[in-house]
Amino acid sequence: MARFFVQNFGCRATQADGAALAALLAARGHQEWGERRSADLVILNTCTVTAAADEDVRHAVRRVHRENPEARILVTGCYAQRSPEELASLPGVRWVVGNSHKTAIPDILDEPASAFDFHGEIRAGDIGAHRDFLSAPVEDASGDRHRPNLKIQDGCNNRCSFCIIPSVRGPSRSAPAGDVVQQVRGLAARYREVVLSGINLGRWGRDPGRSGRERLASLVRRLLEETDIERLRLSSIEPMDLSDSLLELMASSPRIAPHVHAPLQSGSDAVLKRMKRRYRARHYSDRLALARRLMPDAAIGADVMAGFPGETEEEFEESRRFIESMPFTYLHVFTYSERPGTPAAAYPGRVPMEERKRRNAILREAGARKNREFRRRFVGRTLSAVTIGDGSAALSGNYIRIELSWRREPNRLVEVPVAQLTPRGVAERNALAVLG
Repeated sequence: MARFFVQNFGCRATQADGAALAALLAARGHQEWGERRSADLVILNTCTVTAAADEDVRHAVRRVHRENPEARILVTGCYAQRSPEELASLPGVRWVVGNSHKTAIPDILDEPASAFDFHGEIRAGDIGAHRDFLSAPVEDASGDRHRPNLKIQDGCNNRCSFCIIPSVRGPSRSAPAGDVVQQVRGLAARYREVVLSGINLGRWGRDPGRSGRERLASLVRRLLEETDIERLRLSSIEPMDLSDSLLELMASSPRIAPHVHAPLQSGSDAVLKRMKRRYRARHYSDRLALARRLMPDAAIGADVMAGFPGETEEEFEESRRFIESMPFTYLHVFTYSERPGTPAAAYPGRVPMEERKRRNAILREAGARKNREFRRRFVGRTLSAVTIGDGSAALSGNYIRIELSWRREPNRLVEVPVAQLTPRGVAERNALAVLG
């Protein structure tokens, strides 16, 4: 039996895959190990959303091979699905296993030595035919042990021109509702907050051929009715999946975090059309206006992209003005990165990298300013938050990090009076100072 170490790269869905894979291996008798330097098997669970993500993986392979040359290296995940031969050529890599075969990894490891005793064996196939759902709660996502992430949806049926994800994740598919209820019920016994996530979370329940009329809103309502979870948080949801019923449910229940993250990418209709996004700026604005009206104190965030092919200065300015007009409280800004195999990679009008970075910096500054303005609104008010880390900080329902004036027990819901801004969040009012 192997001592294995799993290193995850990228999004919450990848982290959830890694947690599920670790559970599968442990069930076969393999031992999860605390450090990769002394592990027998190192599994790199990869991301490929940008060129930088690919480089991070290649660097990790070289480093693992250098620091632990006897370790067998298995590379899996999205990069392994997209370009298995590229990874198989790297020194030290024993297996490359695409997402299409990820659930078979325990069986691959159990094969007789003679069947795999060579460098760079590839197991990857047609992801479009993939129907398996691999997930387990991630209980240490982003270093936060007290807000587990539960992936309930995988894959995507959209075909945005810049995105490699559908070709490496496969079609949209959903975890069965009963399984989600059971998992959240179990987590609720140990945690105050659970984060529901997916590659395209808003599509939960809409798998082709799936019977019934289950939607994300009905699942969330069922979780509120059938579990004792104190707070649910929804991760990123495409704007056109932010239905009236879902937003109204979020606004009506204090057990749902007032937090909406809706990918925008661009505020220019011409750019959105080239991106093959399924909405235009006016549709996006309508969804956010309803979210803000129903939840005046909610966090509202977005993903935006700088330097998409053909983006003129006028289109960028149109997008910037639209972003300025929206009630955003934070932004995740990405510099466009060409992904081989996507339509946008072949588009004319490539924006120079220096210009992409300049536009990125402008949007980041706008996001930082909006975030400061949002946080400032809560000075002198009280926020409901979950204590995280060692109990010296907390995260509010509306996604504000709070520095606590005295350490609490981690993983507790607390009411925190806010005294002032900090560089990245707010600070609690010192109760002893007030009493003195």
